[in-house]
Formats: sequence, C-alpha cells, structure tokens
Amino acid sequence: MTTTATAATTTGEPQPRIPEEGHHRDVNGGWLRPAVFGAMDGLVSNLALMTGVVGGDVGHRTIVLTGLAGLAAGAFSMAAGEYTSVASQRELVEAEIEAERLELRRNPHGELAELAQLYTARGVDPELAHEVARQLSRDPEQTLAVHAREELGVDPDDLPSPLVAAASSFACFAVGALLPVLPYLLGATALWPALLLATAGLFLCGAVVARVTARSWWFSGLRQLVLGGAAAGLTYLLGSVIGGRIG
Repeated sequence: MTTTATAATTTGEPQPRIPEEGHHRDVNGGWLRPAVFGAMDGLVSNLALMTGVVGGDVGHRTIVLTGLAGLAAGAFSMAAGEYTSVASQRELVEAEIEAERLELRRNPHGELAELAQLYTARGVDPELAHEVARQLSRDPEQTLAVHAREELGVDPDDLPSPLVAAASSFACFAVGALLPVLPYLLGATALWPALLLATAGLFLCGAVVARVTARSWWFSGLRQLVLGGAAAGLTYLLGSVIGGRIG
C-alpha cells in the first residue's frame, strides 16, 4: 500500500509528492520462460526415458548411457529450438519496428494524428490527446518507442535475446535431466533412488515457479509432481510391455 505525502516549495505552499511505486517482477525478460521450461522438460523427459528403459529390463550400462544421451540430445535440441524461436520472433518484431520508423519519416503528421486517436479512444479529450501526441513526437526515437508500444505492444529497448534464451534453456534442461541419472552415476543399481531424487526435483521446480508467479508453492509443486510422475509411470509400463516382447 502506498501513501501520498506533501512537500513544501520555496513559496511555502505544499505540493503533492508522487508516491513511490513498488517494484514489479520482470515479466518481459528473455530468460525466465526458457529456464523454467527447460528445467521441467529436462527432468520429466529424462525421468520418463530412463523409467521406460528400466521397465524394459536392461542392464546398468544401458540405463546410464540412455540417461546421458537423453541429457545431451535434449539440451542441445532445447537450446537450438529456443534460439531459432526467439531469433525469429525478434526478427519479425524488428522488421515491424523498422516499418514503423519508415512510416514516421514519410508521414509524420499522419502518425501524430494516429497516436492522438489512440489516446482519444482510451478516453482522453481530443485536444489534450493531440497535445500529448505532439509533445511525445518531439524526439524521433521516443516517438518510435511510443508507437511501438501503443501499436505493436512491444518495447524496442527490451526485446528478448536469442542467446540468453538458448543458454538458459540448455543449462536448465541439463540440470533437470541430470537428476534422474545422477544416482546411477554414483553407483546405484535400483530405480528407487533416481525416483526419490527426481520427485523431489519435480516438487522443487514447481515450488520455485510459484515464487515467480505468485501461485501457491505447494499447489504448484504437487501439480508438477503429479504430471511428472504420471509421465514416468506410463513410460515404465510401456517399456515393460515392449521389453517383454523383444528378444
């Protein structure tokens, strides 16, 4: 909750002080979505992959190799996919911004009238809307930024980075995918240590997501645990059925 205070000027008359705005979460960053998705996908997909192989009744060497191969293949695939997706999206946005820049050069008066109409449509008086648009249009770069936000819904100075998205996705997928294979690397011969570590990781991932989305941590954790556990259980059954029919 914010409070409004007053400040005295040199004339002694109190003037309203602008209340300080609380800090908001960064919802436009290019790292959060690929990081969260990468960790979740790495943990669930590699856990399901390994339980499917274990269900097929294979040896310890095959289980470890499968887990490591799933980690490497998935991490590189996620990074490549995120890079291509974010780069393509950014290129599209940059092309639209450049088109808007060109239109501002060719028809500045028409763009000013268009901006004024946007504010008028939002309830601002026409004369005031035109004056606001005129003052905002004094600086070409500010004008472009305003038009991009109002017409395209993007901030030219806050576009997501393909490299950040790719690196976040790669690292987080690798960490998530490592959890179910780690007990086998440390000498485990049964599935249950991997399941315990993976289920703890699933719940923790869900709880961490709740921290940045303001959702209940226990609900988010349980939801992710149920979804990941269902994927692993179904894959184990599939591996058991197929494994029993091969060889």
